[in-house]
Amino acid sequence: MIATWVTIHALLHKREVGSALGWIGLAWLSPFFGGFFYFVLGINRVRRRAHRLKVQRTGRAKPGDIAASRVTDHLAPLESALGRITGRSTRTGNGFAIYQNGDEAYPAMLAAIAEAKVSVALSSYIFRTDESGTRFIDALTAAKARGVAVCVIIDGVGGGWVMSSAYHKLRRAGISAGRFMHSPLPWRMPLLNLRSHKKILVVDGRIGFTGGMNIADENVLALKPKEPVQDTHFRVEGPSVAQLMSAFASDWSFVMGEDLQGEIWFPTIAPAGDATARVVTSGPDRDVEKMEFAALQAIACARKSIHVMTPYFLPDDHLLLALAMAAVRGIAVDVVIPNKSNHRLVDWATRAAIGPMMRDGVHVWLGPSPFRHSKVMVIDDEWSLIGSANWDMRSFRLNFELCMEVYDRPLAEALRTFVTAHRGERLTIDAIAARSLPVRLRDAAVRLMMPYL
Repeated sequence: MIATWVTIHALLHKREVGSALGWIGLAWLSPFFGGFFYFVLGINRVRRRAHRLKVQRTGRAKPGDIAASRVTDHLAPLESALGRITGRSTRTGNGFAIYQNGDEAYPAMLAAIAEAKVSVALSSYIFRTDESGTRFIDALTAAKARGVAVCVIIDGVGGGWVMSSAYHKLRRAGISAGRFMHSPLPWRMPLLNLRSHKKILVVDGRIGFTGGMNIADENVLALKPKEPVQDTHFRVEGPSVAQLMSAFASDWSFVMGEDLQGEIWFPTIAPAGDATARVVTSGPDRDVEKMEFAALQAIACARKSIHVMTPYFLPDDHLLLALAMAAVRGIAVDVVIPNKSNHRLVDWATRAAIGPMMRDGVHVWLGPSPFRHSKVMVIDDEWSLIGSANWDMRSFRLNFELCMEVYDRPLAEALRTFVTAHRGERLTIDAIAARSLPVRLRDAAVRLMMPYL
C-alpha cells in the first residue's frame, strides 16, 4: 500500500522523469524507508503552501490587458513573451543609476530615506545591526518621527532565524516591521525554503532601489570587513517604480495582512528617462519558474552576445543546454562566476555541471577576489536583467525573487563593460578534466544536492 501510494503520487506530481523513477524505485525496493523519506522530502509542500497562503497580487495586468509591444527590433518577441509570463506591461520613461558596493549604494539610499516626505517601503533578505544596519535603522526611525509612513520586511531566516535584532529594534522604535515566513520551529522544514530574497526600497512611491545588495557591513569595502562582499545595486526613477511598490505591497499584505493603498504609496509618476522596463517576480507559488523562463526567452532571442555575472551558477539542464546551443549558433556567450564563492559546496557542484556547456563554446571566467555577489544578464548590448536572482535552482524554483528587465542600450553597454572588466582567469576544459578522481567524485556527489544548495 505504501509503495502504491508513492507510485501514484509521484506519477501525478513529479515533472522530472528521473525524479519520479527514483522515488518509485526506492518505494518498491524499501517501502517503509522509501515511503517515509518520500513523505518527508519528496512532496513539494513549498509550492502547495505558497499557493494556499500567497495573497492575490496588486497592480498586475491580466494577460489580455498587456499593452502592445514598445520594442520594435529583434527583441520585440522577448518583450511580448515576458508580458505573457509576468502578466505585467513594460513601462517607458525610466531612468537608472548603477551603484557598486555599499560604499556607493548606502549613502544614496540613506539620503533618499532622509528626504522622504510621505512613505518608505524597505524589504531585505539580510538586515544586520552592525554599523551599516544601525544607520538604516536610525534613518527609518527619523523618518517615522517626521510623520512618514514606514514599512519594513525582513526575511525570517536571512534576517536572523532565532533572533532578528534589526526587526526587534525597528519594532521598539515604533516602526511597522514584519518577518517573512518566520517560524521558530526547526522541524517545520518547508518554511526554510520559502525565503524572500528580494531587495526593495521605495521612497514616496517615486524613487526605487533594487539589485542584489543586503544591508550589512560586509558590503562596505571602506570598513575593511573580514569577509568583504562586492555587489551591484540600482536606483530607479519613472513609472516602473509603481511595479516595485506593487511587489512590496503584495508581500506586505501577505506578511502583515494589511493593504497599502492610496497616493502616498502609488502616486502618479512622471517620466524620468528613456529606458523601457518591467518588474519580473518569481517564487514557489504561481510565479514558479518565471525567472528561469525569462532567462530562457532572452537566450533564445540573442543574436550577438550573452553576458552573465552571478555569484552562484547551478542552473538546471534546460538553461545549460540553452547557453550551449547559443554558443553553437555563433553567439558569444560569457559567464563570470567567482573564483571562490562563500559557499564551497556550490563551487564544487558547479565544476561538475558546466563541462558539456564549455565544450560547446561557452566561456566561463573566474572573477577575482573579493567575492562578488552581483547578478547581471546582458543580451546584445540592448537588454539587461538586474535584481536579486542567482543562477541556481534555489533562486529559480524556491526563493521569492525580484528582478527588472530593462530595454536600454546605455545601461546594457555599461553593464556589459562592467562584466567584461571583472573577468579574471578563464576556466578551461583542461582544468575541469585535470581534477583528480576523488575530487570529481566529490563534485559529482555534491551536484546531486543541487536543488537544495
